[in-house]
Amino acid sequence: MKQYTATIGFFDGVHRGHRCLIEQLHEVADKCSLDSMIITFDRHPRQVVMTDYVPQLLSTLPEKELLLRRTGVQHIEVLPFTESLRLMTALEFMREILVRRLGVAVLLMGYDHRFGHGGGTMEQYVHWGQEVGIEVVSARPLEGETISSSLIRDVVRRGDMLEAARLLGYPYTLIGQVVPGHRVGRTLGFPTANIQVPREKLLPSRGVYAVTVTLPDGTLWKGVLNVGERPTLHNGNDVSVEVHLIDFIGDLYQMQLQIHVVCRLREERLFASTDELRRQIEDDCRRASTILNEV
Repeated sequence: MKQYTATIGFFDGVHRGHRCLIEQLHEVADKCSLDSMIITFDRHPRQVVMTDYVPQLLSTLPEKELLLRRTGVQHIEVLPFTESLRLMTALEFMREILVRRLGVAVLLMGYDHRFGHGGGTMEQYVHWGQEVGIEVVSARPLEGETISSSLIRDVVRRGDMLEAARLLGYPYTLIGQVVPGHRVGRTLGFPTANIQVPREKLLPSRGVYAVTVTLPDGTLWKGVLNVGERPTLHNGNDVSVEVHLIDFIGDLYQMQLQIHVVCRLREERLFASTDELRRQIEDDCRRASTILNEV
């Protein structure tokens, strides 16, 4: 069986802290003359315990796999997080999954990461590794600050997208298919694409954002994103995700768009009339263009 140097984690968002760990994975793999492997999971662990739990993730599974592939890792293993896996002790997981199934010879442990039912200390992981034939190595933390997925989720929830991009190392991105909407935007002179975002994907706080949008053909457009209830247009309690591509002419229906959220322009609010809303959207587009030109 082929052997690997591996690291384990949920890797939600594949942020700068994760990439610091993955850079060390490459270093250790090269030193040991082994291929690198990232081991992650197909769902949030809480979904196994609470079947109706809907996580609010920085990256869906396909997004996470894409981000991980961009790190240059040679092999990605996505494990189904089942009840039997949840109940495995660290020793059982190392022996049955890491050694027998995946061929892990060297395991790089994130400095604050624990796995296995009941967890363990770094010293215990080293000891268990010796029992099953795995060399366990401790990773260095990211210098200067502590970055976590939970911290970034809080930042995204309050709409601070510049800080989110700094912590992630890239602009926070929503990926979704264009689906039928209310078709009101075109009557205002600002047609919007209604985006169907996976329900487990964390949305920024309700408001209006300057964004760039990548189309399936790879072209990049400036845009304005609205996340919210559209109170002026009486949308009810339904939260919509709509994007207007500045100066774009064409049909986006059923396309999958990548929306890179750059910064928040304003909060969503109720306008006295559609004319007042139209003037505000014009101003939003001007401000977004100016900001995106500078960025």
